[in-house]
Amino acid sequence: MSSEPWLVFGLGNPGPEYAATRHNIGQMVVGDLAQRCGITLKRTKMAANAGTGRLPHGRVPGVPGPRVVLATSTGYMNNSGGPVRRLADFYGIDPDRIIAVHDDVDLPFDTIKAKIGGGEGGHNGLRSMTSSLGTKDYVRIRAGVGRPPGRQDTADYVLRPFSKDERTTLPIFVSDVADAVEMLIIDGLLPVQEKFHARS
Repeated sequence: MSSEPWLVFGLGNPGPEYAATRHNIGQMVVGDLAQRCGITLKRTKMAANAGTGRLPHGRVPGVPGPRVVLATSTGYMNNSGGPVRRLADFYGIDPDRIIAVHDDVDLPFDTIKAKIGGGEGGHNGLRSMTSSLGTKDYVRIRAGVGRPPGRQDTADYVLRPFSKDERTTLPIFVSDVADAVEMLIIDGLLPVQEKFHARS
């Protein structure tokens, strides 16, 4: 297994006014992973809150899991690429070991999908990452938040908190997305797709 760490970056916006919104589910997932790994995210000079450690479990029982860098941006979503690039350069992480965890309006709520590369689907955070990294070939864990009802503007929709019904299952959903990230790092992309794509 490579000694190179993985960078797990949770996309979102800074500040308490955005913390519970659909657009910030990526940051929620990184927060869940940080708790599991006993990692404290600290503000850095790279415009990111970041921390390093190991996953609590690996392929071999009793052996620590792979090394990870968990991070979120201290800036806004559409400037996510800069922090990701600086973290990748600092820790020597190639794009194929960068995982972007993000909201996706094209997937129903509580749906999880994973892929490498592809388009950005109008997601400004991914667009910024692709521009800064100079490649689309990083991993995306897509957390479905559903499409806005009626004629509601998509940008307005993702910047609003989850509905009352969604909030009842949101902690489980966030935990499941974190499980998908762990599985991807330990077992690879295909097992994640086989397990989580089926539930959609």
